[in-house]
Amino acid sequence: MSNRMLNWRILLAVFIAATLALAPAIAEARAGSSAGGRSSSMGSRGSRTFENNGAQPLSRSVTPLPQPSRPPGFAPAAPAPAFGGGSFFQRHPFLTGLAGGVIGSWLFGHSGWAAGGEGASSASMFGMLLQLLIIGLLIYFAVRLFRRRFASRGPGGGGWPPRSAGAAAAPLAGRDINLSDADLQAFQTIHAAVQEAWSTGDLARLRPLMTPEMLSYFSEELTRNTSQGVRNIVSNVELLKGELAESWEEGDLQYATAYLKWRAIDYLVRDGRSPGDPDWLVSGDPRHPVEAEEMWTFVRRRGGDWLLSAIQQV
Repeated sequence: MSNRMLNWRILLAVFIAATLALAPAIAEARAGSSAGGRSSSMGSRGSRTFENNGAQPLSRSVTPLPQPSRPPGFAPAAPAPAFGGGSFFQRHPFLTGLAGGVIGSWLFGHSGWAAGGEGASSASMFGMLLQLLIIGLLIYFAVRLFRRRFASRGPGGGGWPPRSAGAAAAPLAGRDINLSDADLQAFQTIHAAVQEAWSTGDLARLRPLMTPEMLSYFSEELTRNTSQGVRNIVSNVELLKGELAESWEEGDLQYATAYLKWRAIDYLVRDGRSPGDPDWLVSGDPRHPVEAEEMWTFVRRRGGDWLLSAIQQV
């Protein structure tokens, strides 16, 4: 009965996981928002891509994760075997040899004891019990060592640190620069233009506003909406607050990250339907605006036009 119940639970868990994985996801509204349960923070911020700036970390980026640096003069350590650096017997050769000797003598010494006649039967029994006791102690200490090593790899133990641990303590990369009011106005113009082009699904209008990486993400989301037969409408965009969070340069590239709080009418409708149809509205409210807080990063070559290079949710 218990086996049947266990098999039933396993089958149910597999069915639920498959259902969640294969079910078609409806994209959330707003340019740069999440779709299908994925994080909406995407893009690249140069050498500061994975640094903590108070917003959601970038989970979709072509920038590779930074490798932890080693102190000078230290050779790279040899790769350790997975999960605890090898088996217990590889890490404790003395106990391995002792256990092997005890087991070997137990297996092959019985014939010698038996050959001694009845006088050796009591000694044989005592020796066998003593060996069983030693084997039991070896197993007990092996289990304790294994548990202790496993526990040390948990929270607060000696395992690998989080990826963000080194980045949070490291100084900001790049040289800070100052921007003008014209740059801030350019950021606001790009923000409004991106929302308008997103609402109409116009990739040609999005192309001159963002980097090729960001254009690929927007194209992916628009393609998903089209395949699901929906369209995201964003209108009446109003910037409530805009602040420059940081600006820096790396070689001939200049970066700037701005905090943007804005309000807009934001809803999702089904293609091929009219406002009077009962299934026209998929999500959102075409009458009441919603607010959003995001960090937008822009990049340009010195003296060139700004392009959107990353969006992070706050």
